[in-house]
Amino acid sequence: MNLAQLDTKRVHFIGLGGAGMSGIARIMISRGIKVSGSDAKDSAVLDGLKTLGAEVWIGHDAENISGCDVLVISSAIAENNPELVAARSAGIEILTRARALALLMSDSISIAVAGTHGKTTTTSMLTVALQSAGMDPSFAIGGAINRSGTNAHLGTGDVFVAEADESDGSFLEYRPNGAIITNIELDHVDHFPDLDAVQKIFLDFVNSIKPNGFLIAGIDSPGVIDLLAKVERSDIEIHTYGQGGEYSYSHLALSATKSSVRVIRTGKVLGELALTIPGEHNLLNATAALASGLQVGAGVKELLAGLESFSGARRRFETRGLVSGVTVIDDYGHHPTEVRVTLETARRFVGSGKVIVIFQPHRYSRTAMFAKDFAKALELADKTFLLEVYAASEQSIPGVSSLLISKQMPADKVAYEPSMIQVVEEVTNIANSGDLIITLGAGDVNSLAPVIIQNLEEKFASN
Repeated sequence: MNLAQLDTKRVHFIGLGGAGMSGIARIMISRGIKVSGSDAKDSAVLDGLKTLGAEVWIGHDAENISGCDVLVISSAIAENNPELVAARSAGIEILTRARALALLMSDSISIAVAGTHGKTTTTSMLTVALQSAGMDPSFAIGGAINRSGTNAHLGTGDVFVAEADESDGSFLEYRPNGAIITNIELDHVDHFPDLDAVQKIFLDFVNSIKPNGFLIAGIDSPGVIDLLAKVERSDIEIHTYGQGGEYSYSHLALSATKSSVRVIRTGKVLGELALTIPGEHNLLNATAALASGLQVGAGVKELLAGLESFSGARRRFETRGLVSGVTVIDDYGHHPTEVRVTLETARRFVGSGKVIVIFQPHRYSRTAMFAKDFAKALELADKTFLLEVYAASEQSIPGVSSLLISKQMPADKVAYEPSMIQVVEEVTNIANSGDLIITLGAGDVNSLAPVIIQNLEEKFASN
């Protein structure tokens, strides 16, 4: 199937309310494609799609696919899902989420943003920078951009920016014109047994870039350096960024709420890169976005202005509230490296105040593999409250729980508390003006932020 054929079909999504699926559906609706879908529970995302014209069902039933020509599924959909079973029986064409997105990207200059960490932020930065340059790109991102409040858009320009998730290898479907690889580490251990397997899938990804395309590679990551040593292609341009890279920087300045550097390309100063979000890791992400924007013809000044206007992505060190001097932050970090970087940023942000963390490990396999690393990273906080593991689509593993992490941390720095209600109460009790509370993890821990804010308001109102 090609994009012209897809434009004439009715497309049904199983799990329509998911971040990736809903974004693709939004773009299809904008193209005039008839869209329907189902999900296990209602949500504001589904309400928004209904407003745009999608037909939506709550719950999965074989009848829901009646009249559809194409079914879109993600890797999270079970083989016995009644809609999937019915579609196969009826001979309806079935596309993976990645294949559907690849079709939408196929008539554009596509840039796929990959890497173990920083994908969502870098994709968002590149999108905002290109918008500032007047290019109105299409985009599909795993999280919403704070400024626009959306994670997908069909632009009028000829560039399409997409976040490329390596977790199940499906990003090989994209075949982009250009790509960013921010860093490479072992993660998604339910799919990859070791770092060699991760390296192989990223090498396949590099080999999927179209001829005469480009790769922007972050060489502060040892994993990326190892990858580049294996790349044998001479028909794509490879540009590096980071210390010692083609794109490097000097005059690093970090504060609690912002960051800046002077960006240099092979000895020539390109300009001052100033961000209104903190963290050296974000300056690296922004440098990758700048390098990619230049590859597709945007101007340096316009890109730098766009990056300065970037206010962050949802769930990436996102401020959820400030109550009597207590700041409540939400962050998606779910790998030890991400946890460490988030807490280093938090420590700089809070100064002499306390950093109080509610951490919800994501997946049993990741918890089992990285328990010791999580424990070490979380010691950067003054106090960590550990919720139980968020399973996602995994079955539990005997003997694996958040206790694996807490047992390797100093007793005065950690509390294992699987009750969300109790966690909110305890965090509220110990928080004082000048402190920072972080809800941390890729599960549903973010749902606690508004409850914590409400409890803090009640606490300080009564004092």
